[in-house]
Amino acid sequence: MDLTASGVRTTSVAKQARTGSLPANVVLGGSLLSLVGLTWDIQWHDDVGPDTFFTLPHLFLYAGSAVVGLASLAVVLLTTAARRAGRPVDPRIGGRVVNVFGRTFAAPLGYLVSGVGAATFLLYGLWDQWWHGLYGFDAVIDSPPHIGLLLSVTVSLIGTTAVFAAAREHRWGRLGTLASLTVLLTFAPVLALGLKQVPDDYADAIAIGTSMMAVLLVAVGAGFFRRPGGAVGTAALVAALQAVFWWFSPWAAQAYADMVGLPLRDAVSGVPAMPSLTPMALLPVAALMELVYLAGRRRGWRAGRVSVVAGGIAGLLLGLSLPLQGVLLYTGAHVPPAWYLTTTALLSAALGLLGGFAGWRFGGMLCLLAPAKKGETADA
Repeated sequence: MDLTASGVRTTSVAKQARTGSLPANVVLGGSLLSLVGLTWDIQWHDDVGPDTFFTLPHLFLYAGSAVVGLASLAVVLLTTAARRAGRPVDPRIGGRVVNVFGRTFAAPLGYLVSGVGAATFLLYGLWDQWWHGLYGFDAVIDSPPHIGLLLSVTVSLIGTTAVFAAAREHRWGRLGTLASLTVLLTFAPVLALGLKQVPDDYADAIAIGTSMMAVLLVAVGAGFFRRPGGAVGTAALVAALQAVFWWFSPWAAQAYADMVGLPLRDAVSGVPAMPSLTPMALLPVAALMELVYLAGRRRGWRAGRVSVVAGGIAGLLLGLSLPLQGVLLYTGAHVPPAWYLTTTALLSAALGLLGGFAGWRFGGMLCLLAPAKKGETADA
């Protein structure tokens, strides 16, 4: 694998595309493997119950992180070798190179972030094994080592997104960025479960957190592509992945339970646990954000102002829809009082304002990871 930039123009572009896409796709594949393990594991907790450390869903989760870590390490070592040999390193492969531990290692920024996430995942995995050894099993998803594992996967996914964004001049770079944002957005609602400890007497904290993260990441897609379709494209891929997991999660939990001879709970809801956390109204809300972006461009508004308006509207709608989504999905769930829905929607709108603005800016920052073309500027 040659990570250096060729000085021969006729062969450099094709060679760089082939060179950069291989490790990037391996890292994305590892992230997808972890996501499969996570949705499987969450469904197992809902349909079967507590688990031990060495279960098949756990192995998927850990194997995915191992793939991300090994691929990231390989790129870092190859980049370091190229730097020490005096060869220029192509910044389209993982982003600009930064020094690690002085000048001991040279690492592309995207692979450095994904590798750090995988390394911390290993540390939290050891803590999780100790936790299982101490208590014998895990009864809940939001145990202390699990929160650390989830945050580590998030860091790896951010690094994966940066890896593809650095190659945005290539089609595989743009598609990979969209796919990475999709995985990150599908994963994000699980992080919101950490808000269970927040009192929910006046508003639904989990719905507010989920809305904010969804708005943020959809706005990142819009800010990265800077053209119509970035927000809708991100939301459409999330909806497609949600549909796949809607079938896969219950099937995998039941199939694995049958394989190991364990019964399902007496009162299984039949609702896929992790896919049901993703906002089902995300696609139409993203389409509305696209209309706001379009109207802002036609009126000559600044991009930051438009993104704030789009984020506020999206946050309001998602914050209102998520509590109602739970009522539609789960038998016996009651519609919250109007004042409760209003408080949740207004707080989601307030954080959506921030998410819309920050997401657009982060999308612009992703653009800066790639070498700028002649005469090109990043309007963030």
